[in-house]
Amino acid sequence: MHSWLEPKYFAWLEQGLVVTLLLSACAGVCATLLGFVLAIARTARSAALARVAALYVFVFRNSPLLVQLMFWYFGAAALLPPDWMTWLNSAHGVSWGPFALHWPSFELLAGGIGLTCYTTAFIAEEFRAGMRGVSEAQAQAAAALGMGRLSALRYVILPQALRIATPPLAGQYMNLVKNSSLAMAIGVAELSYMSRQVDTETFKTFQAFGIATVFYVLTIAVIEVALVVWQRTGTRALSRGHA
Repeated sequence: MHSWLEPKYFAWLEQGLVVTLLLSACAGVCATLLGFVLAIARTARSAALARVAALYVFVFRNSPLLVQLMFWYFGAAALLPPDWMTWLNSAHGVSWGPFALHWPSFELLAGGIGLTCYTTAFIAEEFRAGMRGVSEAQAQAAAALGMGRLSALRYVILPQALRIATPPLAGQYMNLVKNSSLAMAIGVAELSYMSRQVDTETFKTFQAFGIATVFYVLTIAVIEVALVVWQRTGTRALSRGHA
């Protein structure tokens, strides 16, 4: 691959890959936590809370991600006070000895928020589907044993729901990696953005986007392998538990 492009341009693609991985990982973690909370809210006994959660899912699942990213980047910039925007666009950092954490650029922040909000709606539905896949008899048995609703949810329903939801959740994480490429529209220097920059500089379209495609495919493959390992580990643990 290095023979196709000068090392400088290959380094650009590597930098874009790092941004893609960080953006996807941060959005994935946040979306998983928020999606879990949203799924619980959708099954809550409070009708108002369940409706609000359902409305969130409806809005974010049925509007284009690109429009949402544009809203968080341009809309937020228009709605937030100028002083806030000045602070958000200023350099900030925290250091712990040799380690330093820098405040992300506004476009990266907007991209992360947009991807998180969008992915949360889909992950919430996967969690909810997993919970609905657990037999009602399981909840009834837990109640018969004297477990409260929260205890039954924690110890009986959620472990089974997580096993059911794991394959579709992995699919959502794969989609998140691919969807992160849309963040190039608001100036996030992720892999697709850097591929276009390399193409503009070198006119080597096949090499630039070919290497980017390989990076995307390898990233998706890693997620698929992690899913297989997770499923095999869970199956072995379940077999030992029944032995």
